[in-house]
Amino acid sequence: MNELSAVASFFKGGGLFMYVILGTGVVIAAIVVERFIVIGRAAAFNGKRMADDLVRAIGSGDLHTARNIAVQSHAPAARVAQAILRAGGGDEARLQAAGDDAATLALPPLARRLPHLQILANVATLLGLLGTIFGLTTAFSAVGAADPAQRSAFLAAGISQALNTTALGLIVAVPTLLLHGWLAGIVEGISEQVDEMNIRVSQALAGASLRANVTALPQRGSAPQAAPQMVRRVAGAGN
Repeated sequence: MNELSAVASFFKGGGLFMYVILGTGVVIAAIVVERFIVIGRAAAFNGKRMADDLVRAIGSGDLHTARNIAVQSHAPAARVAQAILRAGGGDEARLQAAGDDAATLALPPLARRLPHLQILANVATLLGLLGTIFGLTTAFSAVGAADPAQRSAFLAAGISQALNTTALGLIVAVPTLLLHGWLAGIVEGISEQVDEMNIRVSQALAGASLRANVTALPQRGSAPQAAPQMVRRVAGAGN
């Protein structure tokens, strides 16, 4: 109970700017919760494991199994793998271009509204400083204009407003900046998973296509080998 009354006194002593900073903190909390749900869902996906399974399936020539593995998730790395497999065979550059296109569509939604956290953290800090200026103005005005009996009360109120608004602004801003850095780091890790998926699956699929073409070359070259034999037969018949 004493803690609640202390918090209430602290908030009341800060004046009007405390409500503005508190509203900023509520907006920040809503953004953090929403981003945590979206980014956390994507971060829970094990992209390295799927990449290993896809490379193994593609290496064995089982593209049907590879497609079934890729469609099991809607994570950004899985969507990149799906785009590469839909592109089919071909050279590695074309496959990676298809993966890059899919990554361009899949990654931006993860970083959405993250810059707002940094802006709102700065806003909370500046609101605290603005409250400090108003509090000091009140305190100095009280010293010069108030009655001696009320001077100490006005001075205390001004100092409380100056210190409390600064404190609340920093209380809101510092965790916000830490959360912004943490969420941005998770998004960067997901982006690295996407790049790894793009490179590994593109290389595996391009290698499988190349092996298939090399295997098919003797079958195509078998027909021309019969030509010399036919010439010899014709020459023998002429003699």
